[in-house]
Amino acid sequence: MTGQLDDLLSEISACRACDKHLPLGPRPVVRASATARLLIIGQAPGTKVHESGIPWDDASGDRLRDWLQVDRETFYDENRIAIMPMGFCYPGRNPKGGDNPPRPECAPLWHHRLRRQMKGIELTLLVGSYAQAEYLDKRRYRTMTETVRAWHEFGPDIIPTPHPSWRTTAWLKKNPWFDVEVLTELRRRVSQLF
Repeated sequence: MTGQLDDLLSEISACRACDKHLPLGPRPVVRASATARLLIIGQAPGTKVHESGIPWDDASGDRLRDWLQVDRETFYDENRIAIMPMGFCYPGRNPKGGDNPPRPECAPLWHHRLRRQMKGIELTLLVGSYAQAEYLDKRRYRTMTETVRAWHEFGPDIIPTPHPSWRTTAWLKKNPWFDVEVLTELRRRVSQLF
């Protein structure tokens, strides 16, 4: 199994499927292992992550680690935590502000194949509306807020969250239940995994 996963990760690192659409070129950022117990599915790398090649290597990652109550060493131990965004490469900037959506080619090409190799996953964190749309499909609610509010309906192996970017600060103030309900359960589940 490990050899197959290593081969798949090598294939992903050489991927050029959406090269012509990527302003900074392809640099797939993904971490996976057959022993990982937590899978984090986010959106797509930003410019800082594109430069470093390290997922969640920014302020959003700091907030996410705080939500999980794990340190950087644990977070980046791919034997424990797998990180698989909806788009593995930086998709570029949206003229209206923020980054473009994840490239649509990526998830259909790689997600199913990667998930088949990660048999140890016990909890999947769906970070943001792109991951929730893909993995919850018709089970998700009309808005991201409603979907996250209904987190208990998707368990015990899935927990949806908002994206932990600076833009979420105002959302967190308007939705204190997220900290009280969702983060309490998320932290309890993560502490059981490790």
